[in-house]
Amino acid sequence: MHASNLQTIGIIGAGAWGTALAATTARAGRAVTLWAREPEVTESINRKHENAVFLPGIPLPDEVVATSDLARTCQADAILVVTPAQFVRASTTAMAAHLAKTTPAVICAKGIEQSTLMLMSEVVEETLPGHTIAALSGPTFAAEVARGLPTAVTLACADERLGNELVNALGTETFRAYRSDDVTGAEIGGAVKNVLAIACGIAEGRGLGDNARAALITRGLAEIVRLGRAKGARAETLMGLCGLGDLTLTCNAMQSRNFSLGHALGGGQTLEDIMAARKTIAEGVFSAEAVVALAAKLGVETPICAAVDSILNHGASIDGAIRDLLQRPVGDEAG
Repeated sequence: MHASNLQTIGIIGAGAWGTALAATTARAGRAVTLWAREPEVTESINRKHENAVFLPGIPLPDEVVATSDLARTCQADAILVVTPAQFVRASTTAMAAHLAKTTPAVICAKGIEQSTLMLMSEVVEETLPGHTIAALSGPTFAAEVARGLPTAVTLACADERLGNELVNALGTETFRAYRSDDVTGAEIGGAVKNVLAIACGIAEGRGLGDNARAALITRGLAEIVRLGRAKGARAETLMGLCGLGDLTLTCNAMQSRNFSLGHALGGGQTLEDIMAARKTIAEGVFSAEAVVALAAKLGVETPICAAVDSILNHGASIDGAIRDLLQRPVGDEAG
């Protein structure tokens, strides 16, 4: 537990990741208020100290308090925004009237807004003008964080003093936050890796082998770096926890919502059937089209992401998309 001026933390969004962050933040010694949209989630957390809907079977610290009162949640020293990416705008717009101007907003959602092609930081800058923004991203499965298993993340904030404050406020012995000032890099890594995880899942579901997955991860990282640099991110940020680290985790485990969705697609299930059977959101489904559109706008090639988008959104066959990727000209690896 570290000393910090940020003693109270409000968390917006009580899905698996928001709940896991509430658990680890409470273990860091902070007073945590977790805003949930669903009454059954609020009741489950407050009465049973468990989020039976989105993170069943994992006990939560007694100090985690859930509420449906957004204004109450916003009365905190810092706010973590953990709603799905496509709902961040609505959430932060609703928060604006309740937040003190000095309250920093830490973005924990991973994605690109479909309608505007904005990063989450750009959305929050628009909806919460004047607030200092940070981004928390890295290789994190919610259940492992909630259980207190060792995890390392990137905490990106352009304000060095506040970045250090947030690291101290959120960090524990098993939840290690490494500071960066590259918010854009942290966001690009988190958004694009979800799309690439679907690609790796498809390859696994189609039985294409470990070599293919390694190639997809490595060439996918090149797509992340190209897009990141075009948005002003630093390549070295994307070689860290929020880029390579997150990509490696998400592309190698059925625990990943995006990888498991791709695996089901590769095994012959339809996207509609997969989505209908799930309570949770695989962000890559919603980010794929936005990633490809943003890349096109910036003049960046992202062939793996484009293949995933073509399968998810444009009726392409999986075998046809794989064939098209394999028939692309082989160029300079550093290109």
